[in-house]
Amino acid sequence: MAFIANRMSNIKPSPTVAVSTKAAELKAAGRDVIGLGAGEPDFDTPEHIKEAAIAAMRAGHTKYAPPAGIQPLREAIVAKLKRDNKLEYGMDQISVGCGGKSTIYNALVATLNPGDEVIVPAPYWVSYTDITLLAEGKPVVIECGSDRDFKLSPDRVAAAITDRTKWLMLNSPSNPSGRAYTKAELEELAAVLRKHPQVWVMTDDMYEKIVYDGFEFHTIAEVAPDLFDRTLTLNGLSKAYCMTGWRVGYAAGPVELIKQMNKLNSQSITSTSTISQYASVAALNGPHDFIAEHNEAFRDRRDLVVSMLNQSNGIECSRPEGAFYVYPSCAGTMGKTTPNGKRLETDEDFVTYLLEAEGVACVHGAAFGLSPHFRISYAASTEDLTEACTRIQRACGALS
Repeated sequence: MAFIANRMSNIKPSPTVAVSTKAAELKAAGRDVIGLGAGEPDFDTPEHIKEAAIAAMRAGHTKYAPPAGIQPLREAIVAKLKRDNKLEYGMDQISVGCGGKSTIYNALVATLNPGDEVIVPAPYWVSYTDITLLAEGKPVVIECGSDRDFKLSPDRVAAAITDRTKWLMLNSPSNPSGRAYTKAELEELAAVLRKHPQVWVMTDDMYEKIVYDGFEFHTIAEVAPDLFDRTLTLNGLSKAYCMTGWRVGYAAGPVELIKQMNKLNSQSITSTSTISQYASVAALNGPHDFIAEHNEAFRDRRDLVVSMLNQSNGIECSRPEGAFYVYPSCAGTMGKTTPNGKRLETDEDFVTYLLEAEGVACVHGAAFGLSPHFRISYAASTEDLTEACTRIQRACGALS
């Protein structure tokens, strides 16, 4: 259709959203479907956060908010970054967005000129590359396989940097792999970046509080303070605080970049919901004991899913340090044939087979830039996960 802008042909609808939508449609039609595609906790938002939203409404905090975010929330974010990450930011270095996607979009639109390059390690969150394309940038994808624990190595970063490189994207713990960078690994990446002062770092720390087995989270501006002035630290309330639908993300970075991101807010969303922002103040400043309780449940689910998947013919699954995803390889199923005579050629074929044959919905690895894999979210009940993995074992066993 000639009326539609050319840039729209460069991107596709979010595959993770598409899988969740498809699973919901099948359930509504009466199919027995277990949806493991959604990237959101199955726990409800804690009561004290919901009560803060109700109190904000009753107090009349229902008007527009400033594009940068309400002052109490920016103060809470500044305090959080100092408390948790040892990072000192001023109020003019904070931008509140409508979820994590909003802040990433603003940062890339504000900084990329046509043809500027963004280094993206694969597997990557599905929106990194498409938002880069919308901003007229060029994603430079580095495949980081399971033999590398799905993580970047310094030599591969160095080899990917050109005179057009503007950003390096980091996400730890990772969506979709759940793998996380140690302090030593971040220090090694920082050593490469010191040699290339034109390259900035965008670090997505959305899953920082969802870690297991004593893993210690670190963010790159904390590990390498000399990179502070060219690091944009992204985070939000969605995952650890079970607030996906509240739509609150935030960014902390250099004053001029934040100013431009807030300018974009002023001409696009104005701000995210004022009510959600007051709830977020209560989340950041209030009790956090529920996070440890949730993590204990997530860890047990992770161990269950990893064990059961590794008992499935043709599946190999490593044990991640954080988030609530596993990213197993289905390479051992490629080339096999389903009971209906369909030959599996791609990981998309494999997840389609799981959905059609057994009613298990998950996301194919190509959506995250690394095949043949698939992503399972274990933010679901133990009963559903046990049944889903039993179905996956049965589906794999039926291949010939």
